[in-house]
Amino acid sequence: MNEVTVLYFASLRDAAGVAQESLRTEAPTLHALYAELQARHGFALSVERLRVAVDGAFARWDDAVAAGAEIAFIPPVSGG
Repeated sequence: MNEVTVLYFASLRDAAGVAQESLRTEAPTLHALYAELQARHGFALSVERLRVAVDGAFARWDDAVAAGAEIAFIPPVSGG
């Protein structure tokens, strides 16, 4: 089981009700972690619409979840 810090932005932050949280997870990949959090918080966005970053660098969805990592789920940004 890994302890990680997860950062949420925009609509994900709104759905989770927090900008970040620390949690323990057995998810083997970033994709599995997002699925776990999607079930917990009711996130509407699919992974195809998101970017994921680990410790400040963009990552791949099939990357392993590492203990102590800071993981950010980043939805598309809209603006004018």
